[in-house]
Amino acid sequence: MSAGGSAAVAAPAPHEAAPWLLRRAAASPAALALRSGELALSYAELARRVDALAVALRREGVAPGRPLAVLCAGALEAALCLHAAQRCGAILLPLNTRLSAPELGFQLADSGARTLVFDPALAPEAEALARESAAVALELALSPAGEFALRRVADPASAGDAAAPCDVPLCRHAALATPLAWLYTSGTTGRPKAAELSQRSFLASARGHAALLGLRAGEGWLACLPLFHVGGLAILVRCTLASAFAELHDRFDPERVCEALASGRIGLVSLVPTMLARVLDAWGERPAPSALRAVLLGGAGAPPGLLERARALHFPVAPSYGLTEAASQVATRLPEEARAPLAARLRPLPGTELRIEAEDGAVLAQGEVGEVCVRGGSLMTRYVRQPEATREALRGGWLHTGDLGRLDAEGGLEILDRRADLIVSGGENIYPAEVEAALLEHPAVAEAAVVARPDGEWGARPVAFVVARGETPPDPGALARHCRARLAGYKVPVAFQLVGALPRNASGKLLRGALRAQALEAGL
Repeated sequence: MSAGGSAAVAAPAPHEAAPWLLRRAAASPAALALRSGELALSYAELARRVDALAVALRREGVAPGRPLAVLCAGALEAALCLHAAQRCGAILLPLNTRLSAPELGFQLADSGARTLVFDPALAPEAEALARESAAVALELALSPAGEFALRRVADPASAGDAAAPCDVPLCRHAALATPLAWLYTSGTTGRPKAAELSQRSFLASARGHAALLGLRAGEGWLACLPLFHVGGLAILVRCTLASAFAELHDRFDPERVCEALASGRIGLVSLVPTMLARVLDAWGERPAPSALRAVLLGGAGAPPGLLERARALHFPVAPSYGLTEAASQVATRLPEEARAPLAARLRPLPGTELRIEAEDGAVLAQGEVGEVCVRGGSLMTRYVRQPEATREALRGGWLHTGDLGRLDAEGGLEILDRRADLIVSGGENIYPAEVEAALLEHPAVAEAAVVARPDGEWGARPVAFVVARGETPPDPGALARHCRARLAGYKVPVAFQLVGALPRNASGKLLRGALRAQALEAGL
């Protein structure tokens, strides 16, 4: 077994992949791999730490083909675990640090993970979770120099052979179909499901991104998205393949993001709309830094006003559409397409196909609204232990996303809304995103969300939740008049509720289900 990252790596067979960190360390050992605070690691240094961690995990019983649960508040710890899981041949199961104990317990039980790695910041929660789930708990602590210590803190007798040492060599090649990660979807309807993403999924996504937007050797990608999210993991994979570096932030801090952008070392950053709005607030009226090539904006629909504001400061925003089930990015509008409608003309990544289907499965023509379907090498293999859900989602080899959209004459995608969020009122379709965009044009509105309220006469009517901008809350009557000036009458919300914040999950997606429940409870 080789523990070094600088030895020559034999080329894999066409149907195989070598661990990308192993190959990158051999090809570019001195190139910068990661920045985390004051710590900067070359690819050779990162590979040495990852191989040592992988050996330590094997000694703790982490076996090839088994899920390795990771609960880390620290981005560097999470990054080490991603690479170490691939070297072990294990399946990375990154756990959302913002979930409740019952939600985390469900994912551990559902996945069958018997080993949980965590960092000291989450020790009490992780140890309790391990006891409840009968998993081996391993604390991963890092020194300021990035050296690690792995300590077993829980060893339930019921864990059985999961705690037995595993002495097989670290992985040097693996079939492209080998599972690399199980990522639980946000669970907006029913229980979350684990999407299985293979080596091929991440590689195809990375290659498609590189072909569309490019990623240069030595370029920096600011990673302030959580690394338990597919968008964060994709950054690590893409940087390693391109000999670029990832600048890791443990959490999103707009001031810190602005400092990183102003340094001139960042070429790309991934954000969701609420993050971009806060960054622009902190940035002020300065023009965007010249080194910044792309602000990939995904996770939720971006209001036109926000995109116009960013463009006025020359921020190269690239609105993007992606899914966990497709290893993140699916389609993007290039920043230089200044004349295009800012939320439309999302071009599919090379190697990815898009089509629009009607409810009966018929393929729709350009301009017609229907379900967005995706095909390509980045798609998930399955939902773990969910054969019926897998068959439904991957009908005919196409991922049926549940999102509503349309294609233009050049194949550009416009996302309208989630099918589940569509409001049908008196036979008319109301897209919440359209109403929200109108509300966000009001100067006293910082955020807005529109959901359906059941209605005996019309079937459903729209109601709006609004976060005020500034100290003076907007008057509901004024908001209604504002909307009537911009929208058809049936689209105007019948009620407006002022709230301090909108509920969102860890990836920035709006939790409309929570708002629908709130609307019913409040009698809106």
